[in-house]
Amino acid sequence: MESYVDVAARNMKRAAELVGSLGLVEHWKEIGAEINLVGSFSTGLLVKHLDIDLHVYTEILSVRDSFAAVAGIASHKGVQHVEFSDLSDTEEACFEWHLTYRDTDGRDWTVDMIHILRGSAFDGFAENMARRISETLTDETRDTILRLKYETPDGMHISGPQYYAAVLSGGVRDYEELMAWIGKHRDDNLIHWLP
Repeated sequence: MESYVDVAARNMKRAAELVGSLGLVEHWKEIGAEINLVGSFSTGLLVKHLDIDLHVYTEILSVRDSFAAVAGIASHKGVQHVEFSDLSDTEEACFEWHLTYRDTDGRDWTVDMIHILRGSAFDGFAENMARRISETLTDETRDTILRLKYETPDGMHISGPQYYAAVLSGGVRDYEELMAWIGKHRDDNLIHWLP
């Protein structure tokens, strides 16, 4: 049976391949965007939840340019679904793109691309969180997070920041402790949490 470490390594490798084969960086660069990988793929903590998160930045938010970048990505075989939300008139100052891609093994990946106005309220925040997590991880905490993600039953949603805050700030080391920690912190807003 494949270990959680093996599952994570396989999924990290596949995610890197998808970034290249879908042209995620190249299509956004065509509209002059700066592209940053964030989330579990960027920290090496991708296990069962198959997702790739990108934050892309431009000096202005152009619906036309954003659609052009995503049209290039969506034209690749395997793209099953694309969803768009216009949050340009909110504090987030962004366009959200959520794409579903079915790989050659029949597994569905989520690609979340957040097109953000440079200089807005959340400019660089996810990148800073990912950097701080990567800097804070030890071999023990990395292993704990990978194991906890693997042990989480399919269909149960626990956000990345919940795992990271529980392990890195809360000292959680097993699944029972994780569930207890989440129960106590269920209403916590982790949007500004940093280790």
